[in-house]
Amino acid sequence: MSWDMALMHSPEYESRERTILLTIARRSIEHGIREGIPLLPESDTLPDSLTRIRASFVTLRKADDLRGCIGTLNAHRPLAEDVAGSAFSSAFRDPRFPPLREREFAGLSIEVSVLSPMQPLFVTSEAELLHALRPGIDGLVIEEGSHSATFLPTVWESLPKPRAFVNELRRKAGLPEDYWSANLALHTYHTETFAGPA
Repeated sequence: MSWDMALMHSPEYESRERTILLTIARRSIEHGIREGIPLLPESDTLPDSLTRIRASFVTLRKADDLRGCIGTLNAHRPLAEDVAGSAFSSAFRDPRFPPLREREFAGLSIEVSVLSPMQPLFVTSEAELLHALRPGIDGLVIEEGSHSATFLPTVWESLPKPRAFVNELRRKAGLPEDYWSANLALHTYHTETFAGPA
């Protein structure tokens, strides 16, 4: 169980729903290996909770090493469809990695993160930002002009200090790690995260 999940008191998704989403992610990757496109789930067979418009990320790991992580920040399609698309993109379109090969599929760990709606964070200084962030709970999006990046709440596990978390996120966005501007747009969100083997 991820850190942010442990800090959430009432999970939105029951065990069966999580299992369905992990299965959808796995089958979408398998379909991608065979056909080169994601597998769209049949919505009429799904619980209503998985057909609501939600955003998700799918993270792939191989022996605890990151193997892909892609998702959507703004909800625009049914959750089950979003998870299928995010899983496919994580496996085959993450620019940091070559497309997943069939022989890598065995032993792959799949992690699904369902995002809450974005909340704007109104702060006037870096000190206010560092004070406002909740380690282990908040995901953060930073944007200015063509620069944008996000860290999921699970990133707190490797960057537990707010300053390091923010510095690395700015670097990910292509900004200096100490960059600050009144034009910097900030949003927070939280996730419900669960994982399983491929």
